[in-house]
Amino acid sequence: MKKSPKYLLLTLFSTVAFALGARAVTSDTTLVVPGKTWKDMLQKADSLRLDYSFQEASVWYDMALRAAPDSSSRMAVEENRLKGQNAINMTGFCSNPAVVARRRFSVKDYFLFYPLKDKSWRPVPNQLDSIAGSPFSTAVYVPSDARELYFSSHDDTGVSNLYHTTLADTVWTAPELINEEITSTSNEIFPMVSADGKTLYFASEGLYGMGGYDLYTSKWNEETGDWDVPVNMGFPYSSPYDDFLFMNTSDGKYSIFASNRGCPADSVNVYVVEFDGMPVRKAITDREGLVGLSALSPDGDPSRLDSGSAVSSPLPDNPEAKEYMRKMEQVRLLRDSIAAYNRALEAEREAYSKALDSEKEEILTDIAQKEAALPALNASLGRTVADLQQIEMDFLMKGFVIDPAKFKADASREIVGASSGYTFSKKDFGPAFHLDMQKPKPNYDYTFKILPEGVIVDSPIPDGLVYQIQLFSSPAKATLKQLKGLSPVFERDGAGGRKIYSAGVFRKYSSALSNLNKVKRLGFKGAFITAFNDGEQTTVSKARAIESKTRTDHYLKIYPPDGSTLPEITLSAIRQQTTKDLVKTSESGAVVYIAGPFQTQEQAEALAAAVHATGITNTALESRTVQP
Repeated sequence: MKKSPKYLLLTLFSTVAFALGARAVTSDTTLVVPGKTWKDMLQKADSLRLDYSFQEASVWYDMALRAAPDSSSRMAVEENRLKGQNAINMTGFCSNPAVVARRRFSVKDYFLFYPLKDKSWRPVPNQLDSIAGSPFSTAVYVPSDARELYFSSHDDTGVSNLYHTTLADTVWTAPELINEEITSTSNEIFPMVSADGKTLYFASEGLYGMGGYDLYTSKWNEETGDWDVPVNMGFPYSSPYDDFLFMNTSDGKYSIFASNRGCPADSVNVYVVEFDGMPVRKAITDREGLVGLSALSPDGDPSRLDSGSAVSSPLPDNPEAKEYMRKMEQVRLLRDSIAAYNRALEAEREAYSKALDSEKEEILTDIAQKEAALPALNASLGRTVADLQQIEMDFLMKGFVIDPAKFKADASREIVGASSGYTFSKKDFGPAFHLDMQKPKPNYDYTFKILPEGVIVDSPIPDGLVYQIQLFSSPAKATLKQLKGLSPVFERDGAGGRKIYSAGVFRKYSSALSNLNKVKRLGFKGAFITAFNDGEQTTVSKARAIESKTRTDHYLKIYPPDGSTLPEITLSAIRQQTTKDLVKTSESGAVVYIAGPFQTQEQAEALAAAVHATGITNTALESRTVQP
């Protein structure tokens, strides 16, 4: 990658600063750049990153990291430093979509200008998301006819995660997190699923990104019945700013998303680009090229525009109604055009009356051209109005009743951008709603504990090899007081209608044995160890024989940011950290590197930390139980 003169100068300055003795280092060896604290350096680095000067930002992040006085401040620097490094990595894979429209809207209601179903955006707080206050995600998309919903909601820590629920007869299933790969420690918002249900788009602050919210896509995996590892959409969809609410229009012509890049705090831009199913990616490493690409300026080519597909109707999904609305839109645009021509003619005629004799001929030519265009426009308007009237007659013949108030309201809706050929039509907020939902299943903690009050779990014994400590059997249901604080306790049916109570979920015999005496000291003198394999009771001796031959191997999956190869710096870090095999394979069509096997999870986690330090955070731990 070619380095700019400014970058080389900063690198030289950094090297010299570190080499200086008394002036560069304080008594506690904290780096001091004259007149700059570590916070100043971090602020400088952040401003350079937001300015797309990623190489220069990297130098300032390095200086801030070395100058940070403690682990807490170093962590703050490292977090943003990683964003800058991610941005550098992603400059090698930029797409260049054709931009057809760009319009600025208020942050309060920009989503109402998307070509989605009318009255389907429901303001937060609501039943699905009860906490208001997010700067961008202030509504949830809930169409009245939906049978499946993907939505963003705050968890009990205040972080937004993505959830899924489906309509089962008349009751919605308990919302569930989508999966581990799409759930980060920060916010995920605005999940949107493609028309064929095979692609999920969303925005995240916590996944592999370059700053703020980035845009991600995930493919549905038919084999696993789950969403695959998400991929950052990269420049120009993602940027160092906040980018969110991506969707493709149902006709497959356009992609639309929002961003606050280049906007004041109370506004966002909504971008419309041509849909590109197979983007050609190339490297753009110079700042000017990245700024120009990310500006997404419309190219002004009228042949690319098709407002008809951009404007969705608030009427029922009815072909006649859609055609009626399309004709109404044509009438409106034609009337606007005729009015504009008449205003221009009036201005030309006034200019003619005041012009010099040498200028009048040219003005007369312009007037003649405009006057010649008017009859064609008026004729087109007449034909369109006639078509509109014919559709109305057809409606009456078919018994279709037009609601004049609804059509009138739609005709008077706020229209933005009609002059550019792409129409942003404003929708209305939907009414309050209520969904009858199932209660989520309890998420049990199987850690063996002695609590002030015992806990009986309403759950079967987990799969796999499990040891338990059997407490007693009883002809009647046990009380919590009888459990003497043990948790978790399982109840199962025994012979003669008796209830059998066992405590704990131990994966190793030694773990059960180490807790047996604790249980006996609580008064359960006859307690003993039992064993289960995949829910079926077995003898302890057989369980121990299985355990002696069973091992758990741990692997680290590493997903390359370019979808193909790992950077040399990452490969070098892996070689330094381990001698385990590194296998390149394919997972649902995506390239993945698998390192291992490791005997302990800690070893795999150590390698993951080394990989993350090189700028790649898209990794996953996998454990595989190997039985005889």
